[in-house]
Amino acid sequence: MTLQLHHLWKGFRHHGTEQWVLRDIDLTIQPGEFVSLIGHSGCGKSTLVNVVGGLLGADGGTVTLDGKPVTQPGPDRAMVFQNYSLLPWLSLIDNVRVAVQSSRPDWNKTKSDDAVERYTRAVGLWDDRDKRPRQVSGGMQQRTAVARAFAVEPRALLLDEPFGALDALTRAKLQAQLIELWQSESDTEIVLMVTHGIDEAILLSDRIVVMGKAPSPSVIDVIDVDLPRPRDRVSIIDDPHFRTIQERLLRLLTDANLDAA
Repeated sequence: MTLQLHHLWKGFRHHGTEQWVLRDIDLTIQPGEFVSLIGHSGCGKSTLVNVVGGLLGADGGTVTLDGKPVTQPGPDRAMVFQNYSLLPWLSLIDNVRVAVQSSRPDWNKTKSDDAVERYTRAVGLWDDRDKRPRQVSGGMQQRTAVARAFAVEPRALLLDEPFGALDALTRAKLQAQLIELWQSESDTEIVLMVTHGIDEAILLSDRIVVMGKAPSPSVIDVIDVDLPRPRDRVSIIDDPHFRTIQERLLRLLTDANLDAA
């Protein structure tokens, strides 16, 4: 399965003028890839993920998943947002269950229940499954959102700054949990993540797409992260290749910011 963006354009009308946020993007993501989008606020990272998710329509070009055009949301793609997006009146496990039932109406009860339990357990929430979102921490709410996304068994997982609201320790734990789920517990083939964190992008990604604001091209550079997995977050920061990518990203983002100022 391949995710392909071909000559993708997306704009918004502002004071009667069309302002292009995504400008002629060509990007192909292969099965088994974790790709991060990084850039300054307003460069179109979240817009791109929303177009891939089918929440926004493109104004030009195409998005295809496994050769099929993406025009609306579908169970082959699941999204995790920064703000958790849980239903507050439901328990944690029922938040997962509702997502599975609505996204996979063709599954029988046994298959649905198995998926709900499997991923609720996988993120370490089984003992707290009957609590409501307001009764648990932000980290536990986001773990619920991650379980909900994986439980529908998407082909592509779309993450919009999923760790941005968490403290450093919780963020580190959830990053490791996400990679473990993706690589060993699920059939999800592609992960596309929006982040502002340079170190987070290097730690998690196979490739990093650097995006810039107008008038720069939407995609400034694409950087391969040739670091073996599994990646230990403590020792990896001393790897010369990690340092090289870190410096390259800092330089690109600094230059992009100056150009857009």
